[in-house]
Amino acid sequence: MRPCTAAATLLATLLLLACSKLTPENYDKLRMGMSYAQVKAILGDPAGCSDLLTVKTCTWGDEKRYISVNFVADQVLLFNSSNLR
Repeated sequence: MRPCTAAATLLATLLLLACSKLTPENYDKLRMGMSYAQVKAILGDPAGCSDLLTVKTCTWGDEKRYISVNFVADQVLLFNSSNLR
């Protein structure tokens, strides 16, 4: 990779991370009982969601850096994160 291309790629990556809503501050805003809409207002659109019986699990981020939230009856039941700092 040419130096200019590498620098441009690094800059683009840093800008994306700076705009990310996957922050410790946003994670700290999550509360049990919040609705899906409230969580979405904080974190934006999830990368994906899945349903198993009555539990909807949505993930923001990727395999290495994420926030995962479990909803039951459209309310937060559990949430966790990885590599936000």
